[in-house]
Amino acid sequence: MGINDSKLLRDVERRELFDYILAKALAVGVSCVSPTEIDRINILEASMLAMSKAVSDLDIEPNMILIDGNRKSPYTALPQKTCVGGDRTHLAIAASSIVAKVIRDSLMVYFDGVYSGYGFAHNMGYPTFEHREALKTLGPCPIHRRKFRGVISESAQMTLFPADNEG
Repeated sequence: MGINDSKLLRDVERRELFDYILAKALAVGVSCVSPTEIDRINILEASMLAMSKAVSDLDIEPNMILIDGNRKSPYTALPQKTCVGGDRTHLAIAASSIVAKVIRDSLMVYFDGVYSGYGFAHNMGYPTFEHREALKTLGPCPIHRRKFRGVISESAQMTLFPADNEG
């Protein structure tokens, strides 16, 4: 069906495969971690926490968790296998990467309507030139991680060098 690492697929392919995966999977679990929590525990720990929450929300209990990377999650007692480059070698990991990317991109489109000016529908929250310029002008919004280097440096510039609004 073309299920592969989500980064290697075009948006239209990911969306088609997303629907296929949801229709065929025995179970799908999704979880999010707030920007505040990510700042508190760091992005890697937050990813492990979200993965464990998603697994615990499944309608069935898996025999094993396949993890893309080289670190097991401390947040679950289920058996785990780490797989560096797993989204290119394991169907389940590739399918998970597609589901996660489509949902994240959909959230970014939604947040584009809530927090206009950042271009979330186009940059999907990644630190593009447009996004960095918006941070300089607008400062961070509630979905920005405050400890992320790009947010700190861009919003600090705004604080240190505010725009001249008097003329």
